[in-house]
Amino acid sequence: MNAKVFRSGALETLRGGLSAIFFTLSVAAVIVFGLWQTEVSSRAEGRRLLEDGVKNAVVRHYAVEGSYPASLAFIEERYGVYVDRTRYAVFYEIFAPNIMPEITVVELP
Repeated sequence: MNAKVFRSGALETLRGGLSAIFFTLSVAAVIVFGLWQTEVSSRAEGRRLLEDGVKNAVVRHYAVEGSYPASLAFIEERYGVYVDRTRYAVFYEIFAPNIMPEITVVELP
């Protein structure tokens, strides 16, 4: 009878230990996933903010000058828009001075 009680107690201890390990790993997985989602969201927000900043400067220039800026360098110099070229590539394609340029911001890998 003592062997049966010992086996039952050992089994319960093992189940409790496995439950604690499973719970801890589950909580850690949720935390890691949350941090990953936060980073992804932050990167997307940074790209969107840069694109909005460039577009706002372009529209502001058009409102004052009556034409769109000829280059991204002009926008950076004149309007203080900072482009982190290690994180983003900005494509600024102008067709004509009176047509809104195509502005695309891409996050670099």
